[in-house]
Order: sequence, then C-alpha cells, then structure tokens
Amino acid sequence: MSDVVVEQLDVPTAGVGESPRWDAAAEVFYWVDLLPGEVRRYSPASGAYDVMNVGEPVGAVVLRASGGLAFAVQSGFAVASSFGSAVSPLVAVEADLPGNRMNDGACDSSGRFYAGTMALSEETGAGSLYRLDPDLSVSLLVEGVSISNGIGWSPDETLMYYVDSPTNRIDVFSYSAASGKIAMRRLFVTIPSSAGMPDGLTVDASGAVWVALWGGSAVHRYLPDGTLDRVVPLPVQNVTACTFGGPDLTDLYITTARTGEAPEEGGLYLHRPGVTGLLSHPFGG
Repeated sequence: MSDVVVEQLDVPTAGVGESPRWDAAAEVFYWVDLLPGEVRRYSPASGAYDVMNVGEPVGAVVLRASGGLAFAVQSGFAVASSFGSAVSPLVAVEADLPGNRMNDGACDSSGRFYAGTMALSEETGAGSLYRLDPDLSVSLLVEGVSISNGIGWSPDETLMYYVDSPTNRIDVFSYSAASGKIAMRRLFVTIPSSAGMPDGLTVDASGAVWVALWGGSAVHRYLPDGTLDRVVPLPVQNVTACTFGGPDLTDLYITTARTGEAPEEGGLYLHRPGVTGLLSHPFGG
C-alpha cells in the first residue's frame, strides 16, 4: 500500500482532462476537457467552478499577458479577452491538413506560445511542433511528430523538455531564452513501455521533471541527471498532465482521462510533494 497521498478534488470529471494551468494572480486553476472544447476554471479557496466552451477541440489553455486566455485549438491558436467571452481565431495552423489538430502547449518567459499538432487518426509522424511569437509570427520547430505533448523549461532557461508520446521518451533541447530557438535535440529519459506512455510534464524549482504517464496510473519525477526520483501513483489508468499551483507553488495538480464509469476516472487530483514548482508564463501577444 502506497503512503503517497493523492486527493481527488470535488469538481466534475473530464473525458480527456489536459493542460493544467495555475493563475497565481487570481489564485484559480484552469484545465481543459479536450474533445468537447471545454475550458474549466476552479477556485481552491471558494470551491467555485465554471466552464466555457471554445467551439472546437482544445488542446491547451494559457494565460494572456494583456488579460484573458489564449488557446491551442483544433484549427490553430485563438484568444478570449476574458473567461467566458467570445473566442477569436488568432492564427491558423496546418489549414491544409484538416485531419490534424493542435494538442498540448505552454509559454516561455518571453511570452512565446509553443504547441504541437497530431493527426486525429494518430498517424505516425503526421504532426509538428510550432512556436507562436508575441508578434503573431509562427515558426515550425520540429516535423515528423506523432503526438505532440509535454513542454517545459529548466529554471535557468537553457533547456527545453519535450514529449512526442509514442516514442516513450522525454527529449531535451538546448534553448535560447533570447530568441526562443531550440537546437541539439537529445534523449533525457526513456519511459519503459510497461510504465505507460509519457504525456504532459512540468518542471520544478530544482530542475526536476514531473511527467504524467498515459496508461501508467502514475506521475514520475526525474532529477536533472535523468534519475527516477519518485513515483506518485494515481487510482486511474490514463494520467495526462501535471502542474504546480497554490499560493506557494507547492500543490501539484494532476489531470486524468476517463476510460470507464468509475467516479475517479477523468478526475482532477491534488498531491503535495514537498517541493516547489515554477510559475506558468502567459502568452505575450
């Protein structure tokens, strides 16, 4: 019996919960239910829970520096001036590939929005990774991606971690905070197939990488040298993403997907691991 404490929060479950995001200023938590295009908001202090629909499948939600939210949706990048307001397309991505959609994404400290694509059929190598800059220019960073997923940066902003889920790897790039460019892709860790498939990830203040394991019923923490440091077990099979939140960034929020009718399936979970996370950055455009 594990002595790791993981609490299921009292909010509705999701079909595919993804993209957990903490708003430190408002002290509220965002995440998405991917396929129905729902963005969810939860206040741990008051227990208030709200939902907005963006009108198409949504793979990622981030804060926006000018206020409101930005999204990676099926057709590309979009924005809303506030939670619940009308969603406006910003930049189309892969308009010539209607069988693709955007998936997970995150912003760096300069407000650049990194997000990738995948085929609805999950065809191998059909997706790519992109960067949306605050001036709304889009750069193609990586091609031949199958299921673009977790993205995060080291505390010193010299590394960017990245997951293409079916590879069963977390890769790492050399990263330039000045330009947003990435280079020298190499292996960080390989996830054994018996442990599940890597999905979303986050990086803590000590530089350790936390990754959710689809099919693995767990979150793993890897030290900066790639050593597996700890395992956080979950009572559901498909664990999708994680991020730090709370006033001191010591609460690890974990999203999951529904694979059955049990009440824990697709739930939002909270774990307090005794370490501190990093702030989520907003989109600058």
